[in-house]
Amino acid sequence: MEYLNNELGEKAMKGKIIIVDDEPMTRLDIKDILEENGYKVVAEATDGFEAIESCRQHHPDLVIMDIKMPLLDGLTAAKKILDDRLANSVILLSAFSDEGYTQRAKEYGVSGYLVKPLDAKSLIPTVEVAISNGIRTQALSDEIARVTRKLEDRIIIERAKGVVMKREGLSEEEAFKKIRTISMQKRSPMVDIAKLLVLNDEI
Repeated sequence: MEYLNNELGEKAMKGKIIIVDDEPMTRLDIKDILEENGYKVVAEATDGFEAIESCRQHHPDLVIMDIKMPLLDGLTAAKKILDDRLANSVILLSAFSDEGYTQRAKEYGVSGYLVKPLDAKSLIPTVEVAISNGIRTQALSDEIARVTRKLEDRIIIERAKGVVMKREGLSEEEAFKKIRTISMQKRSPMVDIAKLLVLNDEI
């Protein structure tokens, strides 16, 4: 029963979030606001290096991160996190509005920029939009990657067909059937067989 309750509790959460700020009270205030509104804070960090490592461990929906921090600032950490797809989205925090910061944040693909001190009225709508957009962007990236892989697989199979046609004097259809037969016999994907055939021809 306890396991079931925990599982239901996880599903009820609106998103996994990491809070990054070198001020403990700021982290506590943000955490309280988020948890009161149904979000799950999976980790806290005090600098950019910790933020990156926490994202590698938890792959959160959102990182809420201060810009000014020791060791590694929030802007640099945000770029690394988003470039490596360690989190779906990032919101940056600052004690003041700065045009240079906001410009870099836009260039890095940050989802939001908030000026401290924060309150629920400004934080929660920004969090909701950031998580929603982050999930949508992630899904689009995954679809692009899937289509790209499919195209690359098709190209390598076409090359393998050419190898088999030239080597064995087969038609295009016969070469394709031969590769498919080998794939079934060896219980290996056609694209893996195709890669080996092409590699063998290059040696």
